[in-house]
Amino acid sequence: MAVVRLFASGFGAFFLWKLVRRLTAPKSPLADISGPAKEHWLTGNIHRLVKDGLKYNLELVEKYGGVWKFYGMLGKEQLYVSDPRAMHHIVVKDQHLWEETDMFIMGNQLIFGDGLISTLGEQHRKQRKMLNPVFSLANMRDILPIIQPIAGKLRSILVSELPADGSASEVNILPWLTRGALEYICQAAIGHSFNALELNQEEEYVEAMRVLAPTTLRLVFLRPFVPFALRYLSLNWRNKLMDWLPIDALREIRRIVNIMDSMSRKIYEEKKAAMVAGEETNIDPNSLRARMKGKDIMSIMLKANVSSSESDKLTDGELLGQMNTIIFAAIETTTSAICRILWILANKPEVQRRLRSEIRHAKRTYAESQGNGEDWQDIELPYDVLVSIPYLDAVCRETLRVHPPTSLLSRVARQPTTLPLHKPIRSASGTLLSSIPIPEGTTIFISIIAANRNKELWGPDADEWKPERWLTPSGERIQGAVRDNTLGDDVGSARFGEKVPGTKDGVKYPGVYSSMMTFLGGSRACIGFKFADMEMSKSIVICLCTQPNQFTPPEQVLTTLIPRIHFALPPPDVKEVYWKMNGLQIPVVLPPAGDGETSQVPLMLREVKEEDFVL
Repeated sequence: MAVVRLFASGFGAFFLWKLVRRLTAPKSPLADISGPAKEHWLTGNIHRLVKDGLKYNLELVEKYGGVWKFYGMLGKEQLYVSDPRAMHHIVVKDQHLWEETDMFIMGNQLIFGDGLISTLGEQHRKQRKMLNPVFSLANMRDILPIIQPIAGKLRSILVSELPADGSASEVNILPWLTRGALEYICQAAIGHSFNALELNQEEEYVEAMRVLAPTTLRLVFLRPFVPFALRYLSLNWRNKLMDWLPIDALREIRRIVNIMDSMSRKIYEEKKAAMVAGEETNIDPNSLRARMKGKDIMSIMLKANVSSSESDKLTDGELLGQMNTIIFAAIETTTSAICRILWILANKPEVQRRLRSEIRHAKRTYAESQGNGEDWQDIELPYDVLVSIPYLDAVCRETLRVHPPTSLLSRVARQPTTLPLHKPIRSASGTLLSSIPIPEGTTIFISIIAANRNKELWGPDADEWKPERWLTPSGERIQGAVRDNTLGDDVGSARFGEKVPGTKDGVKYPGVYSSMMTFLGGSRACIGFKFADMEMSKSIVICLCTQPNQFTPPEQVLTTLIPRIHFALPPPDVKEVYWKMNGLQIPVVLPPAGDGETSQVPLMLREVKEEDFVL
């Protein structure tokens, strides 16, 4: 206990020192930037922005515009940015001046190792160069057939929860979609199955990955101390501190990281050994290894690394870091997005009917082209057909625009710079500012949620979930060239009379996915956005309208075709699902039916009837 008191005193002294420095510092260059008043001496306003803060964020953007000031820990002045030109400079044009914060980089290093989200500068560029070809469209096409049986089994499990008389049954879809996402991603990313959909065979790694995100959210208040701990405390002292502090989540995160590291190293060594040995001749043809044939992301990455020049090669630690990063990032974001889509469909039965009917039409059309029109339900759509279903594409895009899984990201200015604005803001003294001088060390929040709802670029209905904005009046996809990362360049390959969503007079956001910022832009954009798009589309097709594959494990054969599923909300007077914006999107059930804290998405499921299609 004496040691605990010593560390508590040390942290208290550190807090006091930082506070005194803040209070005695000269007037800040950001003093004239408008923004809300500081609400708390310790957390400023930041707690309001990141803790169930959707309404608070949008109200302040409406009041202060595309850039405004808020107060972080100990009253530190920071900027909140949603202006498109400012974002272009931050993530593309001047991205070398704006880096991830030490808190973000070091925190990720502790959990995931030296992966893409834990590295900076030349090391990050080298990793990106290696990984970009791995996520090519050709590789995504190869991965799709691998995840189809998994989606089919997931749907079989959901249907098994339904009453045989056709009535509806309440099912919490969140844990099942999390398990399904984990199995998709592990098979596609590392060519390994953890039997995540087998409750009686759950592995320690599956449980660890499922609780990683909730555990890290419980420790968010400790993140500012991570750089201090890594710089000034040895590994031995950090472990002692975790043992002594009365915070159970600290010991839990250490347990989870140890499980992740141990399993990742085991799989990595197996893959390296298999690659050195070459193709094996005695592989079970029904095994995952036989079906993958080296097409998983990790195998492709290992082969690319071997063939690279010595200067471009990644170390074993860097390759291990990619495994952990890809799996965690994909599980949380795609599960959140798929749950949100199914929740929206349950809330909008007319949208659900239209989407289900369009998927059925696409499957019938493809089946007929293959000379198998009578058995259209058993047809699995290839990648190019799957991602080109207009209404399905529109539903996915609009959900990712209005409800991005991650709402805020941070950056820090590594040297003084100037941030130009697309739309001037009014300063606290009343003058109009078209650019803002930024001191070195300034931390900013990039607001994905505000950018994706910018009424100037998306229209006055930007807050509305409206998939039709991505379609022509005849229901076709709007053909716009929105893949470039430049602001003000020509975005016009749209057909005559079409307006590319999210653009106005050549101005748009620098996102890699349409004109939105959901997957960011520039060199730190989400490298797996094509995989996320494909995974969402496949999951919805499976859940809404298709019969799954006849899943064939070695011991038994599932020979019964599974009926289709209809989704509806529970009666609001019984259970109300509410989505918190806590950095990630967190679905909870409000009191009295729920505790308002536990993540869950209960929906009413039943077999589909003919009236559930558009007649």
